Amino acid sequence: MSQGQDLSEASDPPTPDADSTYTGEVVLAIPALTEYVSLVRLVVSSAAQIHPYIEPERIEDLRVAVSEATTNAVRSHESSGTTAQIRVTCNVAEDHIEVIIQDHGKGFDLDALPDLPDPDSPDRLLHESGMGLRLMQMLADETEIYPSSSGTYVRLVFHGTKRHRAVMGG
Repeated sequence: MSQGQDLSEASDPPTPDADSTYTGEVVLAIPALTEYVSLVRLVVSSAAQIHPYIEPERIEDLRVAVSEATTNAVRSHESSGTTAQIRVTCNVAEDHIEVIIQDHGKGFDLDALPDLPDPDSPDRLLHESGMGLRLMQMLADETEIYPSSSGTYVRLVFHGTKRHRAVMGG
């Protein structure tokens, strides 16, 4: 649209059909503050809702897992005293959504984490924290966590349907 053109003359954007390819990347760099966790959740779930094959229940799974990963990143930054930003990348692909959360905290040793009861076990109520990683693994179709002394890299992948999720072994 040229400058000064009457908006009533502007055409509506084309409406994609179901066979269109929905791909793209959204990148956020946020301060390590808990107030920004809801922003990350909103942006990532909004990106997922654009995709016609991502079922609403999978978007809810994505919201919870991304919230847990981002909260862990914020806590890691708080405990290490870093003021670096947390980077969240959401890749919308044809058949899945990939979310990567990268922090610059002190990292942790995955092997040193205690074995906790499953989240649905009554014994789980005896433990105040530690459910975030297990929830991410339960909700995402693929979960990769790479902690190091310079930060942690978390990769979560969500496929569009429970059916596809079952095929993938999730």
